[in-house]
Amino acid sequence: MARGRPSRAAARRSTPATPIHFDDDDDEMEDVVDAPESRAETPAEEEDAGTPAAESDEEEKAPSERSATPVIQLPRKKRLGRPPKNRPPDWNVVADDGSQSGTPIKRKRGRPAGGGFRGRPRGGPAQGPTRVAIDKEGTMMDVVNDEVNLPEDPEGEKKVDKNGNLQDGRDYRVRVFTISGRGDRLYMLSTEPARCCGFRDSYLFFTKHMKLHKIIIDDAEKRDLIEREIIPHSYKGRAIGVVTARSVFREFGARIIIGGKKVIDDYYETEARERGDVEGELAEPHDKLPPPGEPYNKNQYVAWHGASSVYHTGVPSVPTANGKVVPGKRKVNITSANWQFEHASSASRFNANLSAMRRANMQGIYDPHTNLLCYPRTTQPTHAKWEEVPQEESDVPPLVRKHYFVVDTYVQKPPYAGLGLPGPDADFLDVGTNGLPDLEDEDVQSLVPEARETYVQAKEDAKWWRDQFHSEMVDGARPKLKIGFTGVPV
Repeated sequence: MARGRPSRAAARRSTPATPIHFDDDDDEMEDVVDAPESRAETPAEEEDAGTPAAESDEEEKAPSERSATPVIQLPRKKRLGRPPKNRPPDWNVVADDGSQSGTPIKRKRGRPAGGGFRGRPRGGPAQGPTRVAIDKEGTMMDVVNDEVNLPEDPEGEKKVDKNGNLQDGRDYRVRVFTISGRGDRLYMLSTEPARCCGFRDSYLFFTKHMKLHKIIIDDAEKRDLIEREIIPHSYKGRAIGVVTARSVFREFGARIIIGGKKVIDDYYETEARERGDVEGELAEPHDKLPPPGEPYNKNQYVAWHGASSVYHTGVPSVPTANGKVVPGKRKVNITSANWQFEHASSASRFNANLSAMRRANMQGIYDPHTNLLCYPRTTQPTHAKWEEVPQEESDVPPLVRKHYFVVDTYVQKPPYAGLGLPGPDADFLDVGTNGLPDLEDEDVQSLVPEARETYVQAKEDAKWWRDQFHSEMVDGARPKLKIGFTGVPV
């Protein structure tokens, strides 16, 4: 049996026996119960100093009655953990005795009632720093009207006003808006100009350009932007950063303007000329400008419209059947066991692409015996030759050459028909007579002078045409594979 609180029967057994006295004069028996010695009498309080001594003597002579113990109901102690669903009336009730020197109340968890985000007071914009560093050396500048107070440029002030409104018909490439409680000043979501200027996220945007000041809006301003459908409702729990449109134009100039031109649409024209910018040249030549009369697509830099990489994970929204991989470009590790197979597969895919292009350009004749599409011989190339153009002789920009494989296709044909196939291996192809026939010297000398000169000139042209191409290894730029000890090309 588990050890617990002693029962009442055990308490009675532990009570000492009471002696019984018999009186000779009276036949009745009285049980005298000894009072416990542990309970002391409560001393009487002196209420009135002028009470007669007789009254006190009478009170002492009167038999004293046992006073009842007062019942004091103590408040419940604050309990830890989750409160019960059905709370009793006195749950976590703290007695209010009006004393200022009582036990301090334990601080409750969570944010204080009526407070704003991170302890800020509700209502009004959050107070940001008044001075920020604008370079790595730690140069400090004041923050005025939510932007760094930089020296103004007289020419640049003609292109934008104090609130960020562009002049002379210019327009931003991203969305601009006002914020409640901040006047008519125009702002941008920090992620949109970051993507517009080629940054992956706003962190690098502000790290690389320290003259831009980031503002974190409070909950009231965030709700206002949600109601105006500037940001989605799912952003109500996120920290939203904005930046003034004027400071972005001052930092990037023509790059943030639709169809912006260097120097003309820059805030600092002198600095643009010192950088070597050509006046009137497009600042973003790869930007997709709309046709005349159509609006510019500013949503291309909005995250929930597909600009963020979060929405381009490449994973299908619906699981594929039987776990099949979605077809696309795959990366294969080349080993000694699969390099020949992968090489043959790559060549087969390239041939399939060539066949698809051929079918798209012209209609062939289907041969039921071989299950092939046949094309006229005169329409098909017989040789191919690769030539690498040096960088100094090419008009392709170096950045494009670095990231892309640019191919220019040239078609070369013989000066006139009948010269045959070019290359040293042309005679081995089973195509019949290849070019002009070879004659013996006696036959050549027997020809009339005009025919002999024509034949000799035609043979020289055929030799020149054949020497234009070489073997497959040379013209196809085939390198000599070096096979290592593991059997893999090195």
